[in-house]
Amino acid sequence: MNLLLLFNPSNTTPTPLSSLLQKPNLVPHRKLTRHPSHLYPPFNPVTMFSSLHALETSFSVDVAKAEARALNVPLLSPFTIATSRLDAVHNVAVRVELVNGCVGWGEAPVLPSVTAEDQPTALSAASHACAFLVRSPPMPLASALSEISRFLPGHGFASVRAGVEMALIDAVAASAGIPLWKLFGGALDSITTDITIPIVSPSEAAELAGKYYKQGFSTLKLKVGKNLESDIEVLKAIRVAHPTCSFILDANEGYTANEAIEVLDKLHEMGVIPVLFEQPVHRDDWEGLCHVSHVAKEKYGVSVAADESCRSLQDAQKIIQGNLANVINIKLAKLGVLGALEIIEVSRKAGIGLMIGGMVETRLGMGFAGHLAAGLGCFSFIDLDTAILLADDPVVGGYEVSGAHYKFTDASGQGVFLHWDKVESVTCDPSQLSSCLAAFNTGQQPTSECCAKLNEQKPCLCQYVKNPMFQGYINSGNGKKVASACHVTIPKC
Repeated sequence: MNLLLLFNPSNTTPTPLSSLLQKPNLVPHRKLTRHPSHLYPPFNPVTMFSSLHALETSFSVDVAKAEARALNVPLLSPFTIATSRLDAVHNVAVRVELVNGCVGWGEAPVLPSVTAEDQPTALSAASHACAFLVRSPPMPLASALSEISRFLPGHGFASVRAGVEMALIDAVAASAGIPLWKLFGGALDSITTDITIPIVSPSEAAELAGKYYKQGFSTLKLKVGKNLESDIEVLKAIRVAHPTCSFILDANEGYTANEAIEVLDKLHEMGVIPVLFEQPVHRDDWEGLCHVSHVAKEKYGVSVAADESCRSLQDAQKIIQGNLANVINIKLAKLGVLGALEIIEVSRKAGIGLMIGGMVETRLGMGFAGHLAAGLGCFSFIDLDTAILLADDPVVGGYEVSGAHYKFTDASGQGVFLHWDKVESVTCDPSQLSSCLAAFNTGQQPTSECCAKLNEQKPCLCQYVKNPMFQGYINSGNGKKVASACHVTIPKC
């Protein structure tokens, strides 16, 4: 039996990973930007995947241990987009250990309004999948991934599915002694990313742009879509602070079609042409997406990318067949690893441009996506920057970072690990603070159990502060007294 057979959810016949990654007659992707830094070598099926072929008939997956834990990391500053705000990462880390001792790592990111899962749901689902892997007999990776697809079906569990798939594939690559970027094709061993400026004031945006200019970032991705006039003011401020930068606009569904075109008109008056306009309209506004794409391309030469509008193979096919966008943004957390490879395949056949991005992840999730991007070498736009936005880096090893440039080493698999005993096994659930309710209501001295729980739940406090059902407790005068008595600071979220 072949090791690296991938289950195709739309077909009962498993599809070989090598056939998803190696196609002899692919149409080269369109060069959708005038920026040389975004152009990557053409696909070369002749020289790729020798290691992958060797693995296909020589390895069986036998999982000794598998576990999922909450991965909570603070951000340097709030990350605001048109549809949500994030003050800390509340993701799920997945660890898979094979009987030979090799370990693989994955990450399931949670981004409100974008991923379907919240952290408790993701942690529960990942734990069930891990338990299945441990109790299963040795099997080809195809069978393991097929079962994971059934455990975690569709977009509703895409982020968790991606985290478990990452860990399995990473463990297999580590067993074979192959870096992931080589497993995915070995086209490149490095990538260059943009850097994201969230929705902030013009002065804050200018300060960030100046900082990123000094760090060597030549492409800034600007979050827009909340207020058209404010967006224009921010763009003006950034242009002053970083006059040579290229712009990617990301509206995260925030504009109407008319507003999106108005933004382009006003930027043109300023002499600014973005290299890409990402998800200008609501995910289900197919007519609006098509209209903006055609006007942007024909009037200003600007490519439009579908992100939230592409959450499945069927969405990708609709975009391609209807010529609704110029670029498709691949995110493992909205598609899963296998789903992403399927969409990459059909996109390359159709000649549509490709972008790779993420949610808000640590270097676990960003690293896996980076290995895939480097190995395939087919992405015109790379947006794998969110680990740079974190206040802490819990990941040991992995790719080498120099400003916007990521270099992948010859370490087996991803070449990363977490200090698992230090990963917070915290579930963000307000019911965890039930022992504090009496103190919140009366202002009385909190119990030691309440203080222990409040300290344990510190990574989750921003979620609680913004939870309409709970903020009246945590933000009240009594709540602040309880927090102070427990030596916990209520964050400004």
